[in-house]
Amino acid sequence: MRFPPAFLDEIRDRLTVSQVVARKVALKRKGRELAGLSPFKAEKTPSFYVNDQKGFYHCFSSGEHGDIFDFLMKTEGLSFPEAVERLAAEAGLPMPRISAEEGRQEDQRTRLLAAVEASAAYFEAQLRGPGGAEARRYLEKRGLDRGTIARFRLGYAPPGRSALKDHLAGLGFSAEEMALSGMIVAGADIPVSYDRFRHRVIFPIADLKDRTVAFGGRALDPDASAKYLNSPETPLFHKGGILFNAGKARAAAHDRAQVLVVEGYMDVIALAQAGFENAVAPLGTALTEDQLRLLWRLAPEPAMCFDGDAAGRRAAYRAVDLALDRLQPGRSLAFAFLPDGCDPDDLVRQQGAEAMRRVLEKAQPLVEVLWEREWSSGLWSTPERKALLEKRIAALLARIGDMTVRQHYARALRDKLAEAWGWGAGPRSETGKRGRAVAPPGASPRAFGQPRPLAGRPVALKPRPSASLRKSSLVGPAQGPPYREALLLRTLINHPWLLDEHAEKIALIGFSLASLGRLRDAILSLKSHDISLDSSSLRSQLEAHSLQQVVDLVERAITHRSDRFAEAEADSAEVESGFRHALALHERQNGLKTALQAAERAFLDEGSEESLARICEVQRLIASLDVVDTALEI
Repeated sequence: MRFPPAFLDEIRDRLTVSQVVARKVALKRKGRELAGLSPFKAEKTPSFYVNDQKGFYHCFSSGEHGDIFDFLMKTEGLSFPEAVERLAAEAGLPMPRISAEEGRQEDQRTRLLAAVEASAAYFEAQLRGPGGAEARRYLEKRGLDRGTIARFRLGYAPPGRSALKDHLAGLGFSAEEMALSGMIVAGADIPVSYDRFRHRVIFPIADLKDRTVAFGGRALDPDASAKYLNSPETPLFHKGGILFNAGKARAAAHDRAQVLVVEGYMDVIALAQAGFENAVAPLGTALTEDQLRLLWRLAPEPAMCFDGDAAGRRAAYRAVDLALDRLQPGRSLAFAFLPDGCDPDDLVRQQGAEAMRRVLEKAQPLVEVLWEREWSSGLWSTPERKALLEKRIAALLARIGDMTVRQHYARALRDKLAEAWGWGAGPRSETGKRGRAVAPPGASPRAFGQPRPLAGRPVALKPRPSASLRKSSLVGPAQGPPYREALLLRTLINHPWLLDEHAEKIALIGFSLASLGRLRDAILSLKSHDISLDSSSLRSQLEAHSLQQVVDLVERAITHRSDRFAEAEADSAEVESGFRHALALHERQNGLKTALQAAERAFLDEGSEESLARICEVQRLIASLDVVDTALEI
């Protein structure tokens, strides 16, 4: 029986080798691998090793080697189809029905891989030829040597509209295969198809098996409409599920037990040239759940390398939120912040590999970045504000599914709060045990899993913002999300095509409620997997992902229809214009919120008339935006 390779890969993704082997072999950690007594030969000293990152076992005493399917066949006498059926059931996957049509699709996939590989070879040859001189100068200017260029198979797409198309046709590929592989742009509204990549430096994108499946192209024409261009979604390429360089970085990541996550192609390539061969990058979008799962296959604690500026911090905080629900013992993220305005490419070219090593040595664990975000988001100077911070942290802790990890996070964050509130960390508690801070009367012990307060003992008061704060659109109405945040999300739900142009800006939106951020992330993820996603399908998918309550919350916040662009029947030009304006206002509002916090801190530190004047000025600007919001809600 023939099984689609993608189906077998999905089983391997869901089941680790150690998970399958451990039913028959007692395994113990030995370095980066697991070891046990051979199931194939009697022995007293372990010679049987399992490597989950590379997906295989090896027995030195018998020479047996294989993956999870081989293990079942050799230890239980199963045929290959029987082993696949057993493991598919364990992985929760239905068995595929291999029809004639599915066989045809698999044959087509093989042809598409061949078309993409032929294109990669063509682009490489063009870079070496006389027409590639400008592209070679660009790569040399970026500091890349010939060995690095060859290793990453960098190429050049000539400016002609049909140069690649003619080349592939000469090799026997059909127009349909060229279009399906993303090599040409074609369609009913395009009279003559043409090459997708023209006059660009080409970066081949490979899957985890290091097979080229797509390309990224960097424009050499300064007037090009898009500086970087990726292949479209194809049967081979799903942007949200692939990391640039994952196939090549896999072995180095395993050997070093570390993988570096950077922003772009050139960052990865420059790091590899500097000796950091374990670097990967998402493909121009925020990190997705599938990419995070892939990172954890490469190393247990990937190091996220971000610029140290505000945008870099926001990207780090999005990664924190994505990972928080999925943390497991021994599986987390670390965060390495580079000097402001400096990316890894700049750092290693200007200061050398040692500068990058120093950055990595200072990498912070996820819990530290989480605390930094929450602590820096406000001024916790009153009992009400302190209670609010405790409540927010308790909500974050509740998202961690693994109980053991949750308990350790609760302990770490409780100690940080104890230090911040001046309780002192680690004194003897009421039970006489060290290591737990004694919360003073009025604190909120239940927020961190401590015992319920005894009758008569004061408990934490619920946060009660001032009247002026409640009126400000910065915090929004207590009964629901701020109007503009709901407006932006409703527009995206009714018009998901906006993500094609605005995905990066949408990923950076700061929401006042964590639930709205999760809704935004789900919309981005679903769109990345289905570029033709419409509003009806999106709503169905959101409901299937248990987000219907958040969608309802957004719908309820829109109590009128003055903003026509958010409605499903609005025309595209009206939608585009209205969404851009609403997004600009929201970004302005968040910037003012940050400015107000900074001004308040400055006043507390300095007490000067200048800092007080700055507070008054920012408050005036906030009030002017509040007038806009009030007008919208009439």
